[in-house]
Amino acid sequence: MSSTAPRAFLSARPRSTRARSLAPALLLALTAPVLAGCADNGRAEPAPESTSEAPATPTAEPSVGTGEYPRYVALGDSYTAAPLVPETDPSDGCLRSTGNYPSLVAEAFEGTALADVSCSGADTTSLIGVQRTFDGAAQPAQLDAVTEDTSLVTLSIGGNDFGLFSALVGGCAQLAQTDPDGSPCTDVGVGESTEVLAKIEQRVASVVAGIRDRAPDARILVVGYPQIVPQGKESCDALPLAAGDLPFARTVNEGLADALAEGARRAKAEHVDVYALTEGHDICSDDPWIAGRDTVPGQALAFHPFAAEQQAVAEEIVRILRG
Repeated sequence: MSSTAPRAFLSARPRSTRARSLAPALLLALTAPVLAGCADNGRAEPAPESTSEAPATPTAEPSVGTGEYPRYVALGDSYTAAPLVPETDPSDGCLRSTGNYPSLVAEAFEGTALADVSCSGADTTSLIGVQRTFDGAAQPAQLDAVTEDTSLVTLSIGGNDFGLFSALVGGCAQLAQTDPDGSPCTDVGVGESTEVLAKIEQRVASVVAGIRDRAPDARILVVGYPQIVPQGKESCDALPLAAGDLPFARTVNEGLADALAEGARRAKAEHVDVYALTEGHDICSDDPWIAGRDTVPGQALAFHPFAAEQQAVAEEIVRILRG
C-alpha cells in the first residue's frame, strides 16, 4: 500500500464507499449461524446498491411516554447502535442492538418512549441528510426524529467524519505490515489529525445547536468515545499497529474524545466522559470492552463495543440524569 493510505482516512470520502467497506464483515457476522459449516476465513460479498432513492421508513417508535423523560431520542453511529451486541436487527442496515445503551437507559426510566435512530456508518452529515447503509439502504436524516416534544437527546457522532476511525484502525494497521518497527502512520497522518479533530469539535457543537433549535426544552447529553488504544508501550495482536505508531494512535483516540467534550462545552450541553469510564478496558487489556480486529459473532463487530461497554455507558448516563 502506498504511504498516502491514511490520508484517505483523514479526508472526506463519499459515504457510499465507506458504507460498502463495512459490508463483507457485517454480512459474514450476521449470517454466521447459516455459515457455521463454512471455513472461518470465508468472505461474504458486499450487498448490491439499493435501486430506490427514497429513504427507509424509520423503525424507531415516535410515541411519547408519561415518565420523567417522555420522549428520548438517541442519535449516533455504530458506537451507539452497537452492532452484533444481542439482539441486533439487520433489517434496515443500521444494525441497532436492543442491548445498546439507549435501550438500557430507556428501560431505566419508566414511561420513557425511545426513538433510537443511531446507525452504523453514520457521520455528522447523516444527521441532516440521507445516509446510505452498508447494504445500500437509504436512511432519513437522524435529526428528523428530534421533535419539539423531545425531552432527552443523547448524541455520539464524529468518529466516522473524514474517515478518521477507519484510518486509525484500518489504514494504520495496513501500513504496519509494511514497516512494523517504524511509525508509518504517524509519518503521514500527524499533520492532518489536529485539523480534522478541530473540525469534528465544531461539527458536534453545530449539531447540538440544531438539536436545541428543534427541541428547546430537551436535556442534551453528548456521549464520548471509549478508550480503544492501550496506555502502555506495546500494542497487541488484536490491534496490529506498528511499534512507533502507538503514541500517535493513542493521541488520536484521546483527541476524538476531547473533541466531543469540547464541542459539548461550547454548545452548553452535558458530556458523558466515556474515555475515562473505559480506562483499563481497551482492546489490549485483560478485560476488553471493545473487540479487536476479529469480529466476535453474536457479541461485537470488529473494533466495536461489547455489551459490557454499553452497560457501563448506560449506567453512567442514568447516574448523570438522576444526579
